[in-house]
Amino acid sequence: MMNRRKVSFGSLALILSVLLYLCLLIIGPVIALISGAFESGPWLVIKSLTSPVLIKAFLLTLRIALLVVFVQTFFGTMIAWFFVRHEFLGKAFLNGLVDVPFAISPVVVGYMLLLLFGRNSPLFPLLERINMRIAFASSGVFIATLFVCFPFMIREMIPVIESLDRGQEFAAATLGTNRWTIFWRIIFPQLKSGLLYGMTLTFARAIGEFGAVFVVGGGVQGRTETVTLFIFRCIEERRHIEAYSAALLLGLFSVTIVFFADWIKRLQLSKKRISLLEDSLI
Repeated sequence: MMNRRKVSFGSLALILSVLLYLCLLIIGPVIALISGAFESGPWLVIKSLTSPVLIKAFLLTLRIALLVVFVQTFFGTMIAWFFVRHEFLGKAFLNGLVDVPFAISPVVVGYMLLLLFGRNSPLFPLLERINMRIAFASSGVFIATLFVCFPFMIREMIPVIESLDRGQEFAAATLGTNRWTIFWRIIFPQLKSGLLYGMTLTFARAIGEFGAVFVVGGGVQGRTETVTLFIFRCIEERRHIEAYSAALLLGLFSVTIVFFADWIKRLQLSKKRISLLEDSLI
């Protein structure tokens, strides 16, 4: 009885500690954000959310995030496939480079891009000659967002590709099926859930980026101002209701995406369990 009580007390203490930590770190700030947004009534929130400046910033954020997802879905999957299916000299080094965006501060990323594409960079005369502007332009915001989101799709797709059943591929190839048909009929159906999960994670990270896009884009209103930069400007100008409202909108959007990604992950795991159970019964 004494051992059971000790274990029960330890488990209860652990649960309470986890709940307290979650409340302080996640639930508390969310409640503060909601109460701050609605402290002057819902009409000011609606007015803030329908502001043309915020709508333009939100559309720019969505456009850049969707473009980043599109590029990363193709190239990230291709890089992951290359790492899994091929052996080459320097593979471990390149695999380590993939995680560099996790280690570097986004502000440093923005500063590096500014040095690379800014007015004082060696590339600036070439960019000016072809009439292309990257620093303090939406293209620079896109490149910065692409850099910080680079590892997500690759790290998600590598274990998915490693777990593919290659026996089906070899069997189809033996029967004379071409590679394109093998990919669409056998490989792609097994990659779909991993692709969707990687895409949602990349999208959620892209819409919340601040440091890199602030440095390289400058937060020019109407041109390079994303939602996060809009929130920052409103806080600086003491327009707190607008800042709270925009942050609430972005937060709800991000949480929805995260829950969607989690649902995809659980669906993927349940499918794997069903498949393993069917194999064991056979």
